[in-house]
Amino acid sequence: MNSDTPMEGEPLIRPSSTDHPLHDTIVEACRTVFDPEIPVNIYDLGLIYTIAINDDSEVRIIMTLTAPGCPVAGEMPGWVAEAIEPLPGVKQVDVDLTWEPPWGMEMMSDEARLELGFM
Repeated sequence: MNSDTPMEGEPLIRPSSTDHPLHDTIVEACRTVFDPEIPVNIYDLGLIYTIAINDDSEVRIIMTLTAPGCPVAGEMPGWVAEAIEPLPGVKQVDVDLTWEPPWGMEMMSDEARLELGFM
């Protein structure tokens, strides 16, 4: 079984390390990365599923894209890593793409829906 596949009973989207002191700074860094086809940052689009930060301040981002055929599929994880790596206190960043669960418009923040005219 793939290590990224949740075990039975595990949530489909792993919880983020919201209590880690770097979490909010990392969220803000993610908000500087935009999907080139949609004028909304990837965090508010709901493309960042998990921000996991361990005790050594190593960051693992699990993210998705709006569609598997996204033209920047190969580049966007690098953009996310480049936004987070320079942050003070961050030791290392790994960005993994996942397609489970598939992204849907319900994952967007209210701000993103408003920006795109869905509210």
